[in-house]
This record gives sequence, structure tokens and C-alpha cells, in this order.
Amino acid sequence: MNDVVQMPPDDEPRMIVEPGLSARVAALAEPVLATLGYRLVRVHISGSDGCTVQIMAEKPDGTMLVEDCEVASRALSPVLDEADPVDRAYRLELSSPGIDRPLVRRSDFMRYANHVAKIEMNVPAHGRKRFRGMLLGVEGDCARLQRDDAKTGETADVLLPIEDMADARLVLTDQLIAESLRRGKLANREQSGTDFEPHAPAQNDNQRPHKGKSKRNDFKRASGKDRDRTQHEGD
Repeated sequence: MNDVVQMPPDDEPRMIVEPGLSARVAALAEPVLATLGYRLVRVHISGSDGCTVQIMAEKPDGTMLVEDCEVASRALSPVLDEADPVDRAYRLELSSPGIDRPLVRRSDFMRYANHVAKIEMNVPAHGRKRFRGMLLGVEGDCARLQRDDAKTGETADVLLPIEDMADARLVLTDQLIAESLRRGKLANREQSGTDFEPHAPAQNDNQRPHKGKSKRNDFKRASGKDRDRTQHEGD
């Protein structure tokens, strides 16, 4: 397996974006993250713990350390304080995308070819809105997927327009976990010459005022299914 990870351009736009309030938060967060060298992956607002504003971010190589989350949180907090896009108390959570991450850019579908993904479309494609199967890369602005539920006589390979997707994410498999560990160790060797376990459990909470509202900042990277139940709570 080739150890060279192809780096996407830093300014590559997301093709799958959030609606409503999450979109307003994303519009504030994305340029701040870009100035720090990070890329926005997703904003998700849920009712867990009262209200949680979760911002997923990453470096162009797909990594995101706890320290990176702390840097991003310190930069984002005053911007969100000033704009005040959420009309109630909330918990701000900065996190890495995780192993079974959302796919939001064209390069995501290229990078994770030969891994299993599940996709939900905004509008039906090939007579359905939900798909699951092996990613086979991209063709133009469409992702090619080999369905794992194709019946005899049905075409397994489908092309799905990325911009028409409501959600796309990787499915947690042993192969994906092994690949994530390998890439994390490779990235860390390039940065510091030492190994680390990517997406290791970590959290640092603090309480701070937010225009008279309570806001707690969480810096999180976690691993496996336990992490995903926490990070994706309310999805």
C-alpha cells in the first residue's frame, strides 16, 4: 500500500453543506479556521446537554490533534460571541472528523476509495435516496459506489451527484480502522518524528460566559464506536 497521502488544495470547497442555523455557524467558522490552516468539515447543532454546537475540523492531510482543537476554539469563541448566531445557551464542541467521518469534499470520496460508505440523497437517484456500499472513487462531480444490496439482475455500480447528497459518511470497518491508524502514524512521523494513536480519547472542558448565556467548550478526539455515539449524538 502506498504511504503517500495525496493532499487536497486548502481552499477546496465543501460540496455537502448544512442547512439553516448550522449553515450560519459554518459561514462564521469556515474563514476563521482557514486562517489557521484548518478546514471545516461539518457543523451540527443538537439538543443534547441543552444545546450543543459541534464543529468538526481538520488539517488538509485529514489529521486534527486535541491541541489543534484548542487553538481553533480560542479563535472561534470571540467570533461566535460577537455574532451570537445561537439564541440560547449552548456548548461549543470542537472535534476531529473521527474515523467513520463525514465526506463533504470531492477529495474525500477520492481519498477513501475502497472503503464502505453510506449515503443519503436530498432527491432520489436510481429510484432511491439511501445507499450503502464500496466507494470506487469519483467521476466528474459524482461519486461511484458499488451497492452492497444489489439483487441479481440489478446494476451494482451507481454514480451519485455529490452536490445532491444530504449526508455521506464512512462505515466503521476493521479495514478503515487499520488505515486510519496507519495514516495517523505517518502524519505524526512527518510532523514530530514520534508515533501516536489517532483520534485517541481526549477532552478538556471549561465554563465561560457567553453574553449572559452559559457556554462550555469541549475539545475532543475519540476512537471507535464509543466516540461516534458521543460525537454524533442527535444525528
